[in-house]
Amino acid sequence: MDPSTLKEQIITYSKSIGIDRIGFTDAEPFYAERNYLEKQQEKNFHSGMEESDIEKRTNPKLHLEDAKSIISFAVAYPSRMRDEQIDDIARGVFSRSSWGIDYHKYLKDRLVKIEEFIKRLVPDAKTISMVDTGALIDRAVARRAGLGYIGKNCSLITKEYGSFVYLAEMITNIEFEKDMPVDNECGDCEICLKACPPSALIGNGQINAKSCLSYVTQKKTVLTHKEATLLKDRIYGCDTCQVVCPKNKGITNHYHEELEPKLDEAYPSLLDMLNLSNREFKAKFGHIAGSWRGKNPIQRNAIINLANMKNKESIDKLITILQKDDRPMLRTTAAWALGQLKEYDEKVRSTLLEASAIEKDEVVLNQIKNSLS
Repeated sequence: MDPSTLKEQIITYSKSIGIDRIGFTDAEPFYAERNYLEKQQEKNFHSGMEESDIEKRTNPKLHLEDAKSIISFAVAYPSRMRDEQIDDIARGVFSRSSWGIDYHKYLKDRLVKIEEFIKRLVPDAKTISMVDTGALIDRAVARRAGLGYIGKNCSLITKEYGSFVYLAEMITNIEFEKDMPVDNECGDCEICLKACPPSALIGNGQINAKSCLSYVTQKKTVLTHKEATLLKDRIYGCDTCQVVCPKNKGITNHYHEELEPKLDEAYPSLLDMLNLSNREFKAKFGHIAGSWRGKNPIQRNAIINLANMKNKESIDKLITILQKDDRPMLRTTAAWALGQLKEYDEKVRSTLLEASAIEKDEVVLNQIKNSLS
């Protein structure tokens, strides 16, 4: 089949099953991105969650030896809820990338269908697909395939959907005509750099992933005082650099019902979150992307959120966690939170004093002493 005809058929079919943008590029190595990643490693800016092998991240032919092209896919996701619902419940915030069903499942399902479609038309076609957790850099592929440009907030910014897009790619041995990259439109704008709470955006297209709040919410360790206070009401992820971007103004992206958020999943009750068992957590949140690190980091963040909100109603629950929870990380975080709230209830200080006399874990004990002081 003529590659140009096949290309049009892939675009038409992909859009019919829920893909919003498709772009095509070659499978040559990503030389500029290799230099970028080397600088990231030199400066110790990697979070540790990425693929550590730079060659795997920048050379498509390590994944498919006779690769000729890469097809890049983008799916738009909502930037706000359809109906803003306001109540008096203390709620945390999941980032927008975690709204609706897990986007990995959504995209993988579509990519399997597209692979099957291509192989029906070209039986000897080879394909390898990746969604986020693959080795290649999604944004770099999408930029070279003409879907958008990488902004100063290190997100891919598209004309139609802003930066609120999920990305995936498919390496293939079919040679397609390349689409042209688009020009960067950030110009002199530095709104995202100034808005980033921990100043993780460096300004030259680099990001200190270790200080990015999205990474901080996913850590499985006790957070520092600075990290905890910067978290505010974030229970998973951070959208600040996207929300403030002028290119996202007025964009809502309500195109896919599976990706629409429910109030209690996008903005969960923090006190309810602290009462969930493992089974209950999986039943309620297991289908969303933000659950992948498990219950413990989310519950730690919920404790921090309540303290940042100065939520007096949470004090009894925090005392119970400090006294009875078998997880040192949560006891430590509860001790920190009670330290932030001790001015609101006189029993907090006596509780911390009692806990200091019986706590065996050194990290927890140090936090109790810090909270008392």
